[in-house]
Amino acid sequence: MAVYVYHRTSTRDQHLDRGIHEIQIFCKEHDLELENIFTDQQTGKNFNRPRYMVLVEDVLREGDILLVTELDRLGRNKRDTMVQIRKLQSRDVRLMVLELPTTLMDLSKMDNSMARLMMETINNMMLELYASISESEIQKKEKRQREGIAMKKLRGEWDDYGRPPAIKEEEFAKAYQRVTAGEITQAELKRELGLSHTTFYRYRKKYFEKNPEIFQSQKK
Repeated sequence: MAVYVYHRTSTRDQHLDRGIHEIQIFCKEHDLELENIFTDQQTGKNFNRPRYMVLVEDVLREGDILLVTELDRLGRNKRDTMVQIRKLQSRDVRLMVLELPTTLMDLSKMDNSMARLMMETINNMMLELYASISESEIQKKEKRQREGIAMKKLRGEWDDYGRPPAIKEEEFAKAYQRVTAGEITQAELKRELGLSHTTFYRYRKKYFEKNPEIFQSQKK
């Protein structure tokens, strides 16, 4: 029997250290000797992760233990996560999830077969429940992101979110002063700056909002 750890974070801005440290403490307290630690810094929406694939396909053997801190560190897509769990179970690899006490019990040591069967059933139900929660959380996050993007687009702030601004506002303001001075027309400046009709007038609106006196003078 060998004990392996898998830990995942979604981005490089998140730190792997906390989860790994948590597992190391658990192993020390329960006299479990770690064989190796496998980590990925990729999305949990699928299992196409290099270190995870190496661990599952090339490393884990029958009777081994796979430790994770939370089920969403394994995956966030319920269907795919349950497929992976059943794959581990079919290979007699024991999955231990620190946040799920039922997975920390060694059911193989239970003498009562009926009690063991009941605990296995409860354990599988808890794993499926937590997999559902993980997927629900990421769906909510994605929904909030979509709503946030939509609102930014409505406010004309999409450039700030989705891509670099076409031109800095201070550069546009300096260029637009040539229009207010009568040196160039708006159409000519728009072509010169290479801005679309919508983008040009969005910048112009911001310019007038910051310089209302110029807007009033142009109306006269």
